[in-house]
Amino acid sequence: MKPISPPPKTAAPARPLWQRLLMRRLKFLAYVALVLVVGLGGSYLFAPQWLMSADIKRQMMTAHVEKHSVQVGDTKWVYFEGGQGPTLVLLHGFAASKEVWLKQMELLTPHFHVIAPDLPGWGESTRVDGASYNIDAQVARLQGFVDTLGMQKVVLIGHSMGGAIAGVYAAEHPDHVAELALLDSFGLKANENDFARLALAGKNPFVFDNREEFAKATAWAFAKPLDIPGRFEDVLIKRNQASRAFIDRTFNELREPSQYLSVQNRLDRLGMPVLGLWCHDDKITDISAMDSLRNGLKSAQAISTSTLNGCNHMPILEKPEETARILTGFVISH
Repeated sequence: MKPISPPPKTAAPARPLWQRLLMRRLKFLAYVALVLVVGLGGSYLFAPQWLMSADIKRQMMTAHVEKHSVQVGDTKWVYFEGGQGPTLVLLHGFAASKEVWLKQMELLTPHFHVIAPDLPGWGESTRVDGASYNIDAQVARLQGFVDTLGMQKVVLIGHSMGGAIAGVYAAEHPDHVAELALLDSFGLKANENDFARLALAGKNPFVFDNREEFAKATAWAFAKPLDIPGRFEDVLIKRNQASRAFIDRTFNELREPSQYLSVQNRLDRLGMPVLGLWCHDDKITDISAMDSLRNGLKSAQAISTSTLNGCNHMPILEKPEETARILTGFVISH
């Protein structure tokens, strides 16, 4: 008897065209995802500054601002600009840059024409070796910047060191300043705190060489620890080290009484509406400075003061919505 052969195998029916196309698309997407993961992981490990730059560009798009530059004498000013309406000029603080204003610009550009420069010596703007970058020198440079851009009347808003520059500029060039807003400003008489004692003793809390020191430095300015990826911290540490001589030299310039009382000594010359905005628990510029501001304004058309809770020295980053709301109300009311 012959053995019975098994029936011949029939070929599996071909998948429908849509399934084959779907599988190809899924494989392609999986490949793209793998490339992105590997690329982003590699960038984070070996070139985190690229990711930081990409995030800044994303914030610029969200804020509807563009980056421009202009040459004024020996200084190239690099600045963000966007929006339409009354012109607001935003001045950053010590060891900071124009990028700290991006969230504020996102909230302000729907209503105002906003300009946020890197102050000379900081960020991408020119730093001339051996030149002074104290409050008075920066005020002179700011006048050149205002003239070059053809700005007539602006609302000048300054934070910390930028507040001192804004206050002195408003006193020296009142025809250019429609309103003045000082946020946790340097340059006013205040109760001595731990930060002031360190500064007067010549110890600079703004320098750091490792992540632990970075955490201690930022704790002076922020109420809560910063949630920054470690490799991003490393980039900021390297930038701080590269600018160490400049940071120390400028810090020592600002320890002079003519500098840390630069606005205080000119309060009676401020005739425009003035806003003082402070975080209640500011560890750098004690909130008592706002009393000095309020009591020293003898000629101001209007005086507004606001206090924010739950922040330290950086309301523009710690309380961005509340800060923008107060600034908007101040500008519109006058």
